Amino acid sequence: MKFGMRKPSLKKHISARTSLKRQVVHRAGLKMPRGWGWLRNPKRYVYNKVYNRTTFDVFSLIKKLFK
Repeated sequence: MKFGMRKPSLKKHISARTSLKRQVVHRAGLKMPRGWGWLRNPKRYVYNKVYNRTTFDVFSLIKKLFK
């Protein structure tokens, strides 16, 4: 598990937004309601919960500095 600052990756950002799987799920209306991720994939839900609490984004850090 990673601790600390996350490195931004433009390639991963673009591929996540333009993936075929994402398009199919969104167009078919198969999205889960917000907060129900634990039901769809509990393992991923727990991992993401811990990851997001132990790391921080470079851009959010810059945003806080210039507020």
